[in-house]
Amino acid sequence: MTRYVMVVDLRRCVGCQTCTVACRHTNGTPPGVQWRSVLDVESGEYPDVRRTFVPVGCQHCAKPPCMYVCPTTATRQRDDGIVTINYDYCIGCGYCIVACPYQARYKVTKQRYAYGSEPMENEALREDPGRIGVATKCTYCFDRIDAGRSQGLIPGVDPEATPSCVSSCIAAALHFGDIEDAESNVSGLLRENEHFRMHEELGAEPGSYYLWDKRQ
Repeated sequence: MTRYVMVVDLRRCVGCQTCTVACRHTNGTPPGVQWRSVLDVESGEYPDVRRTFVPVGCQHCAKPPCMYVCPTTATRQRDDGIVTINYDYCIGCGYCIVACPYQARYKVTKQRYAYGSEPMENEALREDPGRIGVATKCTYCFDRIDAGRSQGLIPGVDPEATPSCVSSCIAAALHFGDIEDAESNVSGLLRENEHFRMHEELGAEPGSYYLWDKRQ
């Protein structure tokens, strides 16, 4: 069975925010809504101070807390592990927003644009009235994945079938693929490197893995 995950190499991320911009461009999210963002974390003490850039977003958990609290079954999990939201079912109650340990969900009550009251060309192209008053989040660009797979492309290998944030990463810090496939790119990275998952102790089994050192 397929299980799509994201692997982030913290040694390579330069904090350029290209993934954030690519996500906003692809999905037309309004101001203040960032389905993909990058944390800037400082550690150590002067003069030995270090900055680490940490890309974050929906973790597409194997056991998503957001799905379990949804009263209308609007939040669902596909067979490939991608967690989606059916906007027609969502009533905007916000339970999922509170339940998410990763602060990855958003809700806007009116359409907003980056500059004034008129949308830019890309905003007009991606504008979706169905996303007003409901919960929204990263979808792993499942429309790209599905369209690519229908053409025989491999998500995580072929850019056209891969989430836009991954395809746009200038430092090759983001990787995507099927963790159930032992020969996939992500499986290889996890075998070769030390890694962790955020708030793994909560039992949600998040689908984002962070690499931090070469495995000895």
